[in-house]
Amino acid sequence: MLLLRTRAVPALVGCLALAACSSWSVDPPPPAYAVRSATVIADQALPPVSPALVAAVNDRVNAAIAATSFSPQLPQVAITVRLSDVRKARGFNRDRSSAKINIDAAAADGGSVVAMASFEIRTVAPDPATADELMAEDIAARVRSIFSLNTPRLAN
Repeated sequence: MLLLRTRAVPALVGCLALAACSSWSVDPPPPAYAVRSATVIADQALPPVSPALVAAVNDRVNAAIAATSFSPQLPQVAITVRLSDVRKARGFNRDRSSAKINIDAAAADGGSVVAMASFEIRTVAPDPATADELMAEDIAARVRSIFSLNTPRLAN
């Protein structure tokens, strides 16, 4: 019994030390911005990006901006979401789509770029008619996540 207690104490001390170290964060929190407007554009590509995809992303991101209230001390920015390398109907079943997205956040007062983000999305849409809507929602969800925007309410 004494042997079990002597092993338990160092194990408990080790666990407490590891738990205390796990809460230390070396990365500072990301900067926050008050997003005032968004513009969605598509790079010139072959095949061209669907206008329905561009419009759907634009509608979703601007609805998220309208649903979000910001603190007045946050710097105001306007974001440009650029869709590039959009590929649809890929894979064996022709149900996979992908896109590369670049985002620039420009200061509202001077127009200088204050932040940039880039990511890729991949979606699976068994019905090709829904591929644009699924991609638009995935892109808008990532933009909402990056800029801490609220998800807009569903229409009645």
